Amino acid sequence: MAGCAEATSNQPAAVAGAPAPAMAGYHRSVPPHHLQAHSIVDYSPSEIVSRRSAAWPGLLVETVQVMQHRPFEYGFRAPCHLLIAAEVGERLDGETFVEGLPRSSLRDFTRKLTFVPAGHVFRGSQRPRVLTRTTYFYIDPRGPLADPTLRFSEIEFKPRLFFYDRDLWETALKLKSQVEDPGPMHPQYAEALGIVLTHELVRINGDARRPVSRGGLACWQQKRVAAYIEENVTDDIPLATLAELARLSPCHFSRSFKRSFGMPPHRYHANRRIERAKLLLANRELSVTAIALKIGFADTTTFSAAFHRLTGQTPSHYRRNLN
Repeated sequence: MAGCAEATSNQPAAVAGAPAPAMAGYHRSVPPHHLQAHSIVDYSPSEIVSRRSAAWPGLLVETVQVMQHRPFEYGFRAPCHLLIAAEVGERLDGETFVEGLPRSSLRDFTRKLTFVPAGHVFRGSQRPRVLTRTTYFYIDPRGPLADPTLRFSEIEFKPRLFFYDRDLWETALKLKSQVEDPGPMHPQYAEALGIVLTHELVRINGDARRPVSRGGLACWQQKRVAAYIEENVTDDIPLATLAELARLSPCHFSRSFKRSFGMPPHRYHANRRIERAKLLLANRELSVTAIALKIGFADTTTFSAAFHRLTGQTPSHYRRNLN
């Protein structure tokens, strides 16, 4: 794979200079010598993961399975784009960082995608609750898989952390299947999927090039901010963090957010927190106090006051009226 990494089946894996044990039935791969240091996501300790990979022109696909319930760290920076599909990802604690975005301590990122543009830093740590299973797609920005009409190498891609897009997810899983069980159409089918993958990446990045309209937030800004609030709804979220996500000053962001969502950021966040509480109140095994703590309130009194302010009734009264 020009400019990134290559894979050849049945060779020992080389990550951070240490070989990784293979899962039964898994092929092994090694990138070119001049890129071994940071051409694939580096795990520490390296022996806790099993890796399998396959390569096509301009594309390397690698599946990684964590084999032990031990804390680990990971990191990556290379001249290729990195798409990450976390099929199973749940941690007791830890954080993930993609250069250009706020850090995330999201604990359950199963079925979440992350995109790291070429040259950006990606790193993190976790104490796994379940054994993590992830697929990495290393994409050469100038690779032959990209349709020339896309001008793929000229696009300034934006980083994205823990998002979901159905079409991109389904394409990623189809490519992953070509690593695990290549069919009779391999490699032509895999190369076709690689072309589709580049189109999907351009599509999801397209909103980033749209200007802000009517003084509000652009579509990509609305989606990014709303998704971040949803993922961190139980936490206190500083205005500066949301403004940084939208790449605006806090003052400009507040005005634009209100024009787009019809309310200030803090009220939107409060509404989403109460909506989460409503879902939890349907579970009668959870006490009101437990729900208050679960969604980030210090005590039941504060939670009840906030709930009443936004709904006109107390949590207990709301629960009694549920069918």
